[in-house]
Amino acid sequence: MSEPFTLTETDLEDVATGAWILGTGGGGDPYFSMLETKLLYERGARVSVIDPLSLDDDDLICCVGKMGAPLVTQEKLGDGEAIAETIRRMEAYLGRRFKGVMIWEIGGANGFQAILASAILGLPVVDCDAMGRAFPQADMTTFAICDLPAYPWTMVDIRRNSIIFTEAEDWSWMERMTRRACTVFGSVAATCKAPRTGREVKTCTVLHTLSKALRLGRIVREARRTHHDPVQAILHAERGVALFRGKVSDVQRRTSEGWLRGTLQIDGLDAHAGHVFQLEFQNEYAIGREDGEVRVTVPDLICVLDSVSGEAIGTETVRYGQRVTVVGLPAPAILRTPKGLQHVGPRAFGYDLEFRSLFPAADGGAACAPPPLEGLGREADQGWGEGCEHRRTPPPNLGPLRGPSPQGEGENPIPIPDNAT
Repeated sequence: MSEPFTLTETDLEDVATGAWILGTGGGGDPYFSMLETKLLYERGARVSVIDPLSLDDDDLICCVGKMGAPLVTQEKLGDGEAIAETIRRMEAYLGRRFKGVMIWEIGGANGFQAILASAILGLPVVDCDAMGRAFPQADMTTFAICDLPAYPWTMVDIRRNSIIFTEAEDWSWMERMTRRACTVFGSVAATCKAPRTGREVKTCTVLHTLSKALRLGRIVREARRTHHDPVQAILHAERGVALFRGKVSDVQRRTSEGWLRGTLQIDGLDAHAGHVFQLEFQNEYAIGREDGEVRVTVPDLICVLDSVSGEAIGTETVRYGQRVTVVGLPAPAILRTPKGLQHVGPRAFGYDLEFRSLFPAADGGAACAPPPLEGLGREADQGWGEGCEHRRTPPPNLGPLRGPSPQGEGENPIPIPDNAT
């Protein structure tokens, strides 16, 4: 179990770099959220990160993220206060205070929403998320895979219009209802998802993904500083696969029903000269074909990186002429289980294909069962510590307030340990 640590301003930049890579093209560009967090730091805020394995089983944890089409966020910026407001409204509905805030999806700007909430409300950030990457739908999470309740759910837009979804049959219905509301809000909204207990966080999430994003960002920064190839540094650290290197020759995209959909074509360079690679996306890159043959599909992470800087390139920012490298990274184990593939495999995106991982040794994943809570490995990409019981349980007890609210109290700076990553 790791000690709590406080994110420094340099850490914020590294988390942004790593979260953008893990976003697999989606989740939104984290740059603006990183700048807002830095502004809060200038005003004295600090963000403390805690190990999920340190939680008590009955601790109540909120889970936050933005919802919508990444392209819209380029013109319609959100703010941390909207995220904080979703938490306040959830607390008011439950009549209880949260002990911490966790990340909905580590990928892209959503990797920063819990950090923003922490800086504003003083809640510690729990080092885990519900995807281990980014996905476009609410039913594509470890919570859905583990059959945890999808409700209640609060949603707030930049005008502070708000909705509370008090019940839903399942995650698919919650996705349908919230997506429709998000579209009415202008295809972007802040959300606080169904609250989770400490036990659920420890057994039904992808552990230590904030640390993973921080580590990835540091790897890229160090490679640039020492004039090494950042793309190769990422592949070495994550045991990834380089799929294709070339120049973007065509991009087609459209915003539809709250998602960004489209295709990306890359003409090969160097060893791939004379070949063509095509990617299809729904917010995130979902499938890649080389010369018409399928090379990679979800849930393996499909990342498009700048060939020189190693910076991730999102589906809303990729453009003609960019020199890029397409890489594949391993998916968390829970996403590769039979139950996981029902939610996040190729067929969940409408492709009549069997999932064939780029990493055959990883196929099959760990069983969807509660792991031991002691002695789990820290690295999120190992997949250990991710599990769940197949169950339908009621929402957390709507009991009275438990102690004073942490909101507005802030956190005392804690020196970040050398082994924080």
